[in-house]
Amino acid sequence: MTKSLNNVRLDPETGEAVWVEEDYCSPPLAMEREVLDQYFTDLVIAEEDMTETEGWGRIEKYPLLWDEIKGGV
Repeated sequence: MTKSLNNVRLDPETGEAVWVEEDYCSPPLAMEREVLDQYFTDLVIAEEDMTETEGWGRIEKYPLLWDEIKGGV
């Protein structure tokens, strides 16, 4: 989870934070939810059949969320 949150991206079209998390819990992110809910609202899980590498490749074009936040300060 640390790797994923360090690499969170910002979708400039929607303003949403996006990341890839390989998860085997049911429901997804069940163990992480307590922490994630402290920082994110309206958490949406998009379950897709792809590797973690494919998922990150899909969002790598987006800017890093943390860079965007630091730039706005």
